[in-house]
Amino acid sequence: MESKRQQKFSRLIQKEMAEIFQREVPHLFGGAYISVSVVRVSPDLGLARVYLSVMNAKETNEAMLQELRVNTKTIRHLLAQRIKKQVRVIPELVFYLDDSAEYAAHIDKIFSNLDIPPAPEEDEDAEEDETNSR
Repeated sequence: MESKRQQKFSRLIQKEMAEIFQREVPHLFGGAYISVSVVRVSPDLGLARVYLSVMNAKETNEAMLQELRVNTKTIRHLLAQRIKKQVRVIPELVFYLDDSAEYAAHIDKIFSNLDIPPAPEEDEDAEEDETNSR
């Protein structure tokens, strides 16, 4: 469970990282739309795990992740310029791809392919009689 301090710090980083990806460094990633899904911060606030969703990328997600890791120093510097007066330590950044949307689509596809037969009518009548008799 994250402390209130960690939660506030992660929200701050998420907001500022989103601004950085949208306004300051879109040219580094070939016009791909990068959104910050979640930021998880260590208890000492020295490490921030940033989960990203990438859309409209010309490259594969793994290539995009590698490009992000190459540019981590630049992104961290831009983050420092934005939050330096609010925090003592600028956290190290570690980027991960957030695959929750893909996972949700996969689960949705599984559910749509299920063949669930309707319940027999006599079972429904028996259940209604039991609930009415109580």
